[in-house]
Amino acid sequence: MPLPSFLRLLLLAALWGGSFLLMRVAAPVLGALPTTFARVLLGALGLGLLLLVLRLRPQFGGKLGATLVLGVVNSGIPFLMFAMAARSLPAGYSAILNATTPLMGVLIGALAFGERITAARVGGVVLGMAGVAVLAQAGPVALTPEVLGGMAACLVATACYGLAGFLTKRWVTERGGLDSRIVALGSQMGAVLVLVPVVAWELLRQPAAATAWLAAPAPVWGALLGLGLLCTALAYVLYFRLIADVGPLKALTVTFLIPLFGVAWGWLLLGEPATWAHLAGGGLIGAALWLVLRPVPAAPVALQGAR
Repeated sequence: MPLPSFLRLLLLAALWGGSFLLMRVAAPVLGALPTTFARVLLGALGLGLLLLVLRLRPQFGGKLGATLVLGVVNSGIPFLMFAMAARSLPAGYSAILNATTPLMGVLIGALAFGERITAARVGGVVLGMAGVAVLAQAGPVALTPEVLGGMAACLVATACYGLAGFLTKRWVTERGGLDSRIVALGSQMGAVLVLVPVVAWELLRQPAAATAWLAAPAPVWGALLGLGLLCTALAYVLYFRLIADVGPLKALTVTFLIPLFGVAWGWLLLGEPATWAHLAGGGLIGAALWLVLRPVPAAPVALQGAR
């Protein structure tokens, strides 16, 4: 992976790792679904403002429909699934299941998009998941129907992430490409559109939620702005640029780094302890990244006339 792309990968992981801290501030006050909707709405507005400042016209070149669908697959559905899972799953389990994204990408790529599946990539995915498990230090939970449903929701979300990377490559990159900022804007517009009726129905069922929005203190609004403008708008610009530069599988390895940055932000900003388990998990994740990101050997070419 070229150095600029690797630095983008690190910055993306830092942003998405920080999103857990910001959601910890906003979600208990506003609820998971309104927080998710505010995140994608502010992300879309932030991206629109960015294009306006840069005087970059949002010309989709006939790919507007594709980017809207990408937003549903890559943001709308996964955000809803993780919000549902949070009702029954401990955060550690969600982090572990989120790390199955590259595995989903490897499987979907091999089954539907002709990607080569190698022992090194599979081994890297397994090592990465083990590293996240060590970091999360998740304990056993009873496999109740609610817990199983939460696990299934997480796996639906990671399958969406894995699928969206390849759809972006096929629908956008291989059809002439688009500026990553325009792809990010279209994707967040799609997420907003799919979440509008869900949020409207939730507010009709629970009108008190609207009052919580109006009465939210300044730190909550600050957290929402950070989630929307930094962890969504800027993050998706970086993500779609990574897909265009290094491909979907390598871009998906960001999910291995997110827990590391989540721990680092917690240690720096919240005074949470850093333990030997964090160091061990970080070592496993580093080894996983090396296995997944290293170049794939070229397939052997049969010699003409060989018998």
